[in-house]
Amino acid sequence: MTGIALIVTFLLSIVLMIVAISKWKIHPFLSIIGVSLLLAIVAGIPLDSIPSTLGKGFSSIFTSIGIVIILGSLIGSVLERTGAAVRLADSVLKVVGPRHPQLAMMIIGWVVSIPVFCDSGFIIVNPVRKNLAKRTRVSSLTLTLALSAGLFASHVFIPPTPGPIAAAGMLGLDGDLLLVIGMGALVSVFALAAAYAFISFIGKRVKSSEDVSLQETEKDYEKLVASYGKLPSTFLSVLPILLPIVLMGAGSVASVVALPQSVRTVVIFLGKPVISLMAGFLCSLPLLKVSGNMSKLYDITQDTLKTAGPIIFITAAGSVLGQVIVEAGFIQYIQGNAAVLSSVGIFFPFLVAAILKSAQGSSTVAITTTAAIMGMYGSSTSMMYALGMTTPVSAALAVMAIGAGAMTVSHANDSYFWVVTNFGGISPQDGYRTQTAMTLCMGIASILGIFLLSLIMA
Repeated sequence: MTGIALIVTFLLSIVLMIVAISKWKIHPFLSIIGVSLLLAIVAGIPLDSIPSTLGKGFSSIFTSIGIVIILGSLIGSVLERTGAAVRLADSVLKVVGPRHPQLAMMIIGWVVSIPVFCDSGFIIVNPVRKNLAKRTRVSSLTLTLALSAGLFASHVFIPPTPGPIAAAGMLGLDGDLLLVIGMGALVSVFALAAAYAFISFIGKRVKSSEDVSLQETEKDYEKLVASYGKLPSTFLSVLPILLPIVLMGAGSVASVVALPQSVRTVVIFLGKPVISLMAGFLCSLPLLKVSGNMSKLYDITQDTLKTAGPIIFITAAGSVLGQVIVEAGFIQYIQGNAAVLSSVGIFFPFLVAAILKSAQGSSTVAITTTAAIMGMYGSSTSMMYALGMTTPVSAALAVMAIGAGAMTVSHANDSYFWVVTNFGGISPQDGYRTQTAMTLCMGIASILGIFLLSLIMA
């Protein structure tokens, strides 16, 4: 199958996948694998080649970023279980101060969600938000949205959160994670600026039903802190996040500067994502010791594997779809019409991710599926190559565009929507006016910022 018929088949397969996930409530793994198999058959891939095609796409994830996703999730679980995430939130609050409560909430959320899923992060920090609302007497709704925005921005843009770290690996940036982290921090500024402006506007028009007395709020927060026992120090809390970033940065520098060969080899080795995240995990073990949870390491690991497992398998399923697309000749057709698509450029991955996000709700599924469709930036058979994104910087921008799409928009089919509205005392109707509208503003502002960066950097 070639030409327009192939394009139509591909589009229909994407629609079928979305309907299967969102309408028929079939698990994303089964939906993506099923659609991949059906597309392979309809597109005319030889039947005896289909099993190896599926296996090649599936196994590639385990050889590249599977361990990275597990280690990143494990660090986040330790921070969550030991109270280190709460310590980080308190530390940021002390720096920013209660005079800028919305900004404080954004920064707290932004920091906490780098290693912790945004859903869990909101639940962890919510008592701090309630306490701050009573201390400052500002709108509880604005603090809810500020926390939501901060958590969501780092969730879709900054590794080692599984979504962006998986996208980076699938686009060929597993050795350039520091670039992706730096780009994610930069792009998140566009999203948070838009969110801050929206919050200032909507806070005067919508109110939440939350009405908790200061005494009850303080009791809730004190109860949360007491449940962790002794909170770890700020240094111990930030070290598992900071050390991997430092090691990856040193590895990137060592690869381009003159150093003794033995030193260069060691530094580059330590800067590999698997090794640097393993070092970060080892640095998280003292947190377990301080909090008296060392005996729970087995349970924490087991629970983390249960959480990370579905992400890895869905990511692998997305890679299967990407491999089928390559084998079906879709990329060759796109390359033959690259002049037409070049005008779309960086907006292509954004639109695909936004459609997937809005349709099925999960940002991680939207990120990994879109990344699988885009392929490796260094491969001449990938969508990235067809769109002219063939450098590490352009690939990092593509990861950002995918993340921007994956936040556009959060609504009723997104678990995060219900976490924010339920814990923030916001009705579903007002949730659409606030959380949904805010994520739309964040996504649009982000892709516009990414587009401007692509004109300068790519």
